[in-house]
Amino acid sequence: MNLRRKLLQLLAASPLLAQSTVFAKNSDRTSQTDQSIKLRWGHININVSNLDSSISFYKKLGFSVYIPSIPYIGLTSKPHSNSVDKGSSTALGLPPETSGRACIMQLDNGYPKLDLTQFNDMPPSKPLNNANLGLVRMCLASANLEADYKKLTNLGVEFISPPMTTKDGMADIAVCIDPDGALIELIQVYFDKWRV
Repeated sequence: MNLRRKLLQLLAASPLLAQSTVFAKNSDRTSQTDQSIKLRWGHININVSNLDSSISFYKKLGFSVYIPSIPYIGLTSKPHSNSVDKGSSTALGLPPETSGRACIMQLDNGYPKLDLTQFNDMPPSKPLNNANLGLVRMCLASANLEADYKKLTNLGVEFISPPMTTKDGMADIAVCIDPDGALIELIQVYFDKWRV
């Protein structure tokens, strides 16, 4: 069976496609009778300087490679780079002829998915920190933050601080840093202490 057929079968059986069939039924994009906006989680994208190092890091956090590419923009995780197609580069605001490597990762078959993208020849910039405006971190829930923190530090994951208890003991949080400085908050929530 060829690779394309396998990929199509994988996508057809995946929760991503099953969750989005309402959007796929009307490929002409004009026959929706309901005018309300119906959005669902899709993915979060993190641009990285080294795809292989970032895949390794996110695997330590429990992610797995969902698809070793981002097919709709034309990038794969193979060692050689591919060009981003013209429509995607225009829609994403990328310079023409942008090339790179990428993959889609997931955590427990859930959403949102995590796209890791390594673009070639892009000027490096520092990621935002918690004092900046904009999307500064993502958060992952932990059932045992202290144990997860110890395991991850033993694997070489860097944290801003050890787990800290927040106001009135409502949660414990620790923020780790990916290879490019992106912030990932880990949180253990104690809802019995919340007063809303």
